[in-house]
Amino acid sequence: MQTMSKETTEPEITASGANNQTTDNSNEKMVDLLKAVYHNCMTALKMFFDDVSGQVLNQERYGPIFVFQVKDASSSNVYACGFFLKELVARFQSGKDPAQWLSSFYFELMKTEGGKPLPNPPAGEEETKALIDKTLVPHCIEAVRGEFAPEQVHAGLGFVPENGPVFEAGFPAIRDGNNVCAVPLHILITHHLLNRDPADILIEGMYNIREQHGLD
Repeated sequence: MQTMSKETTEPEITASGANNQTTDNSNEKMVDLLKAVYHNCMTALKMFFDDVSGQVLNQERYGPIFVFQVKDASSSNVYACGFFLKELVARFQSGKDPAQWLSSFYFELMKTEGGKPLPNPPAGEEETKALIDKTLVPHCIEAVRGEFAPEQVHAGLGFVPENGPVFEAGFPAIRDGNNVCAVPLHILITHHLLNRDPADILIEGMYNIREQHGLD
C-alpha cells in the first residue's frame, strides 16, 4: 500500500521549477485547478457546516487527493473524508448539486458518535492482510448481498493478471455477456483509508451490469 504524502494544508500549491516552458504552463494550470477545486469544496461544505478545514495530499498512484474535515455542533468531534480530484471535477461539472453530495458523506460519518478521523494505514503486510480478510472482504460481501437480496450474488476474492488481487461481485443468473464487477484490492483499501465505503464502488458496478442487461 503506497502512502500519501502531505502536499499542502491551505493549498498554497506551487508549480515545480521545470525548465521547459510547456511543463511550466502545465504545472501552473494544475495549480490553478487544485486551488479552484479546493475553494469550491470548502464553499460547498460551509453551506452545511460551520467548522471546515482541508488539505491536499499527493498520492503516487492516484494523484491529488482532497481531504476535508468538519466538526459537529459541539465543535469537538472531528469527521474526515477524502476525495479524488477526478471525481470532484466531474461532480462540479455535472451540475448535480455537489454541495449536497459532499455533505452527505459527513452526515453519514456523523452517525458514529465521538468523531471519525481518517484511519491509520496498515503497517506492513500482516496488517494489510488482516484489514483485507477481517474488514474489507466481510463488509463488501455483506453489503452487495444485502443490496441485491434476495437475488443470488457471487462475491469474494479473485485475481486478474492485469490488476492483481481483486474483489469480484456479480450475478450468476446472467449467463450471456459480462456478469462480474472486479475492483482491485488497492482501490478498496484506499477508499477505506479515506473514510469512504469501499462497497459503494462494487454496488455501482453491479448496477451498471444490470443496466447493460436491461434488468433495471
